[in-house]
Amino acid sequence: MSSHSEDLKVLDWEKRLAPCHGPYPGSRKVYVQGSRPSIRVPMREVVQTPTRAHDDSGHPIDLPNPPITLYDTSGPYTAPDAVIDIRKGLPPVRLDWIRERGDVDELPEPTSPYARSRETDPALEPVRFDRVRKVLRARPGTRVTQMHYARKGVITPEMEFVAIRESMRLDEVLDVLKKQHPGHNWGASMPRAITPEFVRDEVARGRAIIPANVNHSEIEPMIIGRNFLVKINANIGNSAVASSIEEEVEKMVWAIRCGADTVMDLSSGDDIHETREWIIRNAPVPIGTVPLYQAIERVGAPEELTWEIYRDTLIEQAEQGVDYFTIHAGVLLRFISLTANRLTGIVSRGGSIMAKWCLAHHQENFLYTHWDGICEIMAAYDVAFSIGDGLRAGCLADANDEAQFAELEVQGELTRRAWEHDVQVMNEGPGHVPLHMIKENMDKQLAWCGEAPFYTLGPLATDVGAGYDHINSAIGGALIAWYGVSMICYVTPKEHLGLPDRNDVREGVIAHKIAAHAADIAKGHPGAQVRDNAMSLARFEFRWDDQFNLCMDPERAVAFHDKTLPERGEKMSHFCSMCGPKFCAMETTRQLRDLALREKGMQERARAFREQGGEVYLKK
Repeated sequence: MSSHSEDLKVLDWEKRLAPCHGPYPGSRKVYVQGSRPSIRVPMREVVQTPTRAHDDSGHPIDLPNPPITLYDTSGPYTAPDAVIDIRKGLPPVRLDWIRERGDVDELPEPTSPYARSRETDPALEPVRFDRVRKVLRARPGTRVTQMHYARKGVITPEMEFVAIRESMRLDEVLDVLKKQHPGHNWGASMPRAITPEFVRDEVARGRAIIPANVNHSEIEPMIIGRNFLVKINANIGNSAVASSIEEEVEKMVWAIRCGADTVMDLSSGDDIHETREWIIRNAPVPIGTVPLYQAIERVGAPEELTWEIYRDTLIEQAEQGVDYFTIHAGVLLRFISLTANRLTGIVSRGGSIMAKWCLAHHQENFLYTHWDGICEIMAAYDVAFSIGDGLRAGCLADANDEAQFAELEVQGELTRRAWEHDVQVMNEGPGHVPLHMIKENMDKQLAWCGEAPFYTLGPLATDVGAGYDHINSAIGGALIAWYGVSMICYVTPKEHLGLPDRNDVREGVIAHKIAAHAADIAKGHPGAQVRDNAMSLARFEFRWDDQFNLCMDPERAVAFHDKTLPERGEKMSHFCSMCGPKFCAMETTRQLRDLALREKGMQERARAFREQGGEVYLKK
């Protein structure tokens, strides 16, 4: 048992999670119901304050402003009436959907011997999450993937859920808020309205995935694809020298509150199995992992890895409910020599591990040679592939080199083979890439990988951003997402420097949410600019509370404003501390408009006077 973790069954979880629990400021959680009562799609509704105006007689009046609907990743943690017990996990909102399909069996115990040993070890009792449901697995001869259903023409509840979620009630938005630049989508096929049938078709084609393991019934389904909103992932996980289970659960809750669409648990220290169980059972978003990290922890060194250990790790994690696996099957033996002249060699942990194994055994990567067997496991639980980019560049000098693109081409082959098993796939990409070289990555991925979703780390646009690499990554992320990337992986300020804490997670998520949102606007995604338009109107009308609540990080916006104008009455002032009361351009513009309106009114009255004959007194 880890010396870092407390007894998790007596820990005061409510106190621990208090900073990242509870409703968003000025907002309420709403649910849009689908075709059945169990399809309740969560959204965040920002309640706006009225606009102060005057009627024709000059009397002050309040003009109501509509609530603004926002995409919400926070799960029940922001519902005011939710009763959450971390020890029991979240409600299994998908469980009935999964069971009613009639294609899964309940297992009496986990299939993995390693998982069984962890669940019966007395020493792990203080950190063990007590199992609340039996493991589910596809019945023999069946596949339980969303792609399988989509190809059969079936619209699952998960597909209907994400269609409603992506639409964000756009049909109810006022026309004045729908104003939007056309954008440039680089050949994407974004419809004006997202329907369940469109979702089904995109999943069937392989252009989108719905990561939704049958053993992760707690998730609120989401979709990753070029023709949908750009998503972001947050990496968490312990290391051999830092963090604990409770810290990682806290980071997960913090990440989804800030807007993370998925979370990857990259734990490589103690109690990996237990850490992952606590996270999954309490996560309303898909959880990804790199199974190789735990397999290495079990054997101790790359050269000791075996297919049997790795296979057992895949099954163990699939039966816990991991929704997507990063698997570095494209690092082939013949590609390793291509990295010899690189400035920074192989920087991917998974890539370096498999390269060392290949050289130690003088054999081809066993993840590649056992790919079909891995696909069968994925299809039995609906785990999606995130095919790893083990040969991505770790510096600008190595960007877009032969090794990187050789692996990407193999990713295309592996994608097509996975699709033969009805397994959902996304491809991982770089890395460190100069801005002018980013588009080549997107173009090649689309051509070689059949338009499968592309998922990239940044890319980082410079190598000298240490301490600010979340900004560095967001710059490259915004650009490649505009070109067509479906999900960008966040980078925190601690990148290259250390293990991030919860504040670093917050900084990384917000930076990349801004990047993803900017890309949606640039692509011309329907409704992407509604929030910006609402913010701009609130800013012009000096509705400070609405400005705070509509921005990406309301708490920080309030804190910054409070540093110089902390009083409640100053939240109604027509200036901020930047320009002061005399030099606010927006307030000056408002005054000019008022003058113009009054002048126009005077002119209209003068014209009416002339039209009536110019008489001071009208004859009866």
